[in-house]
Amino acid sequence: MNPVKIKFGTDGWRAIIAHEYTIDNVMRVAEGTALWLKKQGGTRVVIGYDCRFGGKMFTEATARVLGKHGIISLVAPNFISTPMVSLGVVKTGADLGVVITASHNPPSYNGYKLKSKLGGPSVPADVSAVEDLIPDAVPTGVPSYEEIKAKGLVEEHDFEQIYLDHVNKGFNMDLIRNSGIGIAYDAMYGAGMSAMQKLLPNATHLHCELNPGFNGQAPEPIGRNLTELAETIKNDPKIALGIANDGDADRIGLFNGDGEFVDSHHILLLLLMYQFEYKGIKTGEVILTFSVTDKLKQLAEMYGLDYEVTKIGFKYIAEIMAEREVIVGGEESGGLAVSGHIPERDGIWIGLMIAEYMAKSGKSLKELVADLYAKIGSFNCDRDDVHVENDRKWEIVKQAKEAPFTKIGPYNVTRVAHLDGSKFYLNGEDRWLMVRPSGTEPVLRVYAQGADAAEVRKILDAARAEMGI
Repeated sequence: MNPVKIKFGTDGWRAIIAHEYTIDNVMRVAEGTALWLKKQGGTRVVIGYDCRFGGKMFTEATARVLGKHGIISLVAPNFISTPMVSLGVVKTGADLGVVITASHNPPSYNGYKLKSKLGGPSVPADVSAVEDLIPDAVPTGVPSYEEIKAKGLVEEHDFEQIYLDHVNKGFNMDLIRNSGIGIAYDAMYGAGMSAMQKLLPNATHLHCELNPGFNGQAPEPIGRNLTELAETIKNDPKIALGIANDGDADRIGLFNGDGEFVDSHHILLLLLMYQFEYKGIKTGEVILTFSVTDKLKQLAEMYGLDYEVTKIGFKYIAEIMAEREVIVGGEESGGLAVSGHIPERDGIWIGLMIAEYMAKSGKSLKELVADLYAKIGSFNCDRDDVHVENDRKWEIVKQAKEAPFTKIGPYNVTRVAHLDGSKFYLNGEDRWLMVRPSGTEPVLRVYAQGADAAEVRKILDAARAEMGI
């Protein structure tokens, strides 16, 4: 039987548990990791797992292969978030981080992410180098977990506590807790549950118990997946802010006091406004991926800050953050990062920064968004994830690039940009449609920006009719 070719996608390798995601294949990936790390002279790796099925088992399989090569594994006593692994790499001076997670994918998936010693995703060149070293055969002569422990090749560290200490230094937690701002937190059965219960003990906590099946729901913190959180906020007048994290707690979903979803485009703008106007951070660049609203460029220009647009995938932002000063960087899908922290997206950190902004300003989230609109004009963004056969997906992507639309519904296409997918500007710069394939699933992502939700829906529907999906 031919071995499965293991490919890292936008954010690590992900596959269905017991199909391609097996102990044997995880050990093959760990072998490639070990071979690459030895070439770099590395000897210590932080390995963490989230709340998915088999996390501890796959972590131990990884540690055993690393141990065979004399590499020490630094592990936590329990599940931890991806940012806890990234911060743990920095705080312990380790050479690499490995996270056993499939992030926001459905519960049938698990995965394997690589984290650099700088505290963010490994750069694409390093990931490719690891991928090239993954053997076709399962490594042999791998010791048991007990054997590597006995040899001192496993160290236990409380990475959650290391993270909590870092949070307490980074935020005025007393101000947030005593501000009178009622907070509801939805862990989506993910790895943020323990830390957030400790940081915000008086918040309303949802789905903060272990459930590796995530109650049948992919733990992606987008509006349609968070109806219970929205209803909880609407039914309790004391709750002014809703925060949700994905399975490994590196992404965020946000709700205002009316239980309305606040998307990542708006959060990025608020983070920039807070840091520039309240925290006095006047230097640094703004980095955004191709699917983020152009309003972020507009605000950066107003503040006299440089900006750069990257391909989609937080690793491209992290690569820049490792080399240059970045005030805010992020992607539309909820992965956001700010200065003063590791070059990593972190759903807990971002949620606390918004809470601190509300506490310092004395304003509701709605009022802060109104302040934002006063500067740059109102807008709305949304995305349809359309399940299509892979062949049809790539056909549409090819067509969008090679024979782009000239009209979408009643709108004329005035400009087209191809960076990572295809973006069609409609009747100027304030409206656009974007088409891009998912890197991990048979899904076509169709994005739009318009003046309000009704116009965005109109653009999305017109585009889907045009593409026959």
